[in-house]
Amino acid sequence: MTSTLPSLVISEDKIAAYHAKGFIVVEDIFNEIEIKSMCDALNELLGSAHGIKTHTEILDLEPNHTPNKPKVRRIKDAVGSHKIFYEMSRHPRLIKVLKALIGPDLRIHGSKINLKSAHYGSAVEWHQDWAFYPHSNDDVLAVGVMLNDMAPENGPMMIVPGSHTGPTYDHHQDGRFVGGIDLTAAQVDVSGAEMVIGRAGACSFHHVRAIHGSAPNTSDRDRSLLLYQIAAGDAWDLRGMSKGSSWDDYSNSFISGKPSIEPRIVPTPIRLPYPGPLKGGSIYESQTMMANKTFNATQTR
Repeated sequence: MTSTLPSLVISEDKIAAYHAKGFIVVEDIFNEIEIKSMCDALNELLGSAHGIKTHTEILDLEPNHTPNKPKVRRIKDAVGSHKIFYEMSRHPRLIKVLKALIGPDLRIHGSKINLKSAHYGSAVEWHQDWAFYPHSNDDVLAVGVMLNDMAPENGPMMIVPGSHTGPTYDHHQDGRFVGGIDLTAAQVDVSGAEMVIGRAGACSFHHVRAIHGSAPNTSDRDRSLLLYQIAAGDAWDLRGMSKGSSWDDYSNSFISGKPSIEPRIVPTPIRLPYPGPLKGGSIYESQTMMANKTFNATQTR
């Protein structure tokens, strides 16, 4: 199989749109061969769900999962789970777009694959990634690698344009972090949210402060989205280094350029994700504690 991709990865118009709206989709970052390699790796990981009864360090399971009929909603650590996801996080075309959006020094601080399988893929309530991991500046974004086509009917991500320039909303309930926004209490209007759709091989790029969520997948088509969490090299995570990590670990997380011991500090509206959720492990688990949810199992948008 061969694939010819355009030499121009991102246009000036796309860069301007990212800064204005808080998100863009760039087609043809990955070719057919690369997407097939990633899908094959994903299927290997999904095969390990057979016979298990509960969540693991890698697999986050759907509520209706059984050992005989496994149903997985998230691969928690894509880069650490298979070498192909590590390699693709450093793909030259991806790096070129990231440099255009947030600069030459780039760090990957997390990765996962969100799976919305046909007929039962779980929803993700409205939230801002910034509420989970605020940094010293907000040149931070998430890349969504479309492993299959994202269309209106299979539960695509939805983002509120321009919301990345607004406040950081409360993601707490009864004093504990739940990882979602109570739209009624916060008086947040998401009626103008836009669907993030594209063909397999395309990537979405959304700003860390953008409000986004996704309805369940009630269609007959799977929707698998590989997510890379990327920060500018001088954006320091205000929560500090993770337990057990070292400066070498931090340095090795750079996919372009080099680290700095001089964080760039920019005033931004910050709320810390503490006290932590009563039910942790993933955003899905934390959001089960929300009393006022937007999505339900029969809803499509």
